[in-house]
Amino acid sequence: MEDIYMLTDAAILSRIGEKIKSVRLKQNITQQSLSEAANVSLSSIKKMEKGEIRSFDSLLRLLRTLGQLDALQQLVEEEQLSPNEYYNLVHSSKTHLRKRAAKKGGMNVNHKQQEESEW
Repeated sequence: MEDIYMLTDAAILSRIGEKIKSVRLKQNITQQSLSEAANVSLSSIKKMEKGEIRSFDSLLRLLRTLGQLDALQQLVEEEQLSPNEYYNLVHSSKTHLRKRAAKKGGMNVNHKQQEESEW
C-alpha cells in the first residue's frame, strides 16, 4: 500500500470518491436512492464520487448510510491510559485537593455576618 502522506490532497479525495462509488455499486444502490437515504443532494453524490468532497457533514451522512463509518473509528476512539498513566492521574488528583480558606479570627466570615444580623 502506498504511503498516504505521499499523496496530494486531491489524490486522497479522488480515492475516497472512488471508494464511495465502489461500495455503493457493491451494495447495488443507485445514486438517487443513496441521495434520498443519506439526505444529500444527488449533485453532491455525483461530485463526491468524482473526488469533489466539500462538506464533511455530507460525507458523514454518506458513510453512515453505506455502513462505512468504521473508516473513521480511529479518529473518535478515546485514548486508553496505561496503568502508570492511570495511577499518576488518580494519585495527582488526591494530592491536589482544594483546601478551605482560613478563618479570620477563628470565625467564618459568613458565620460572623449571621451573628450580627440575628437578635
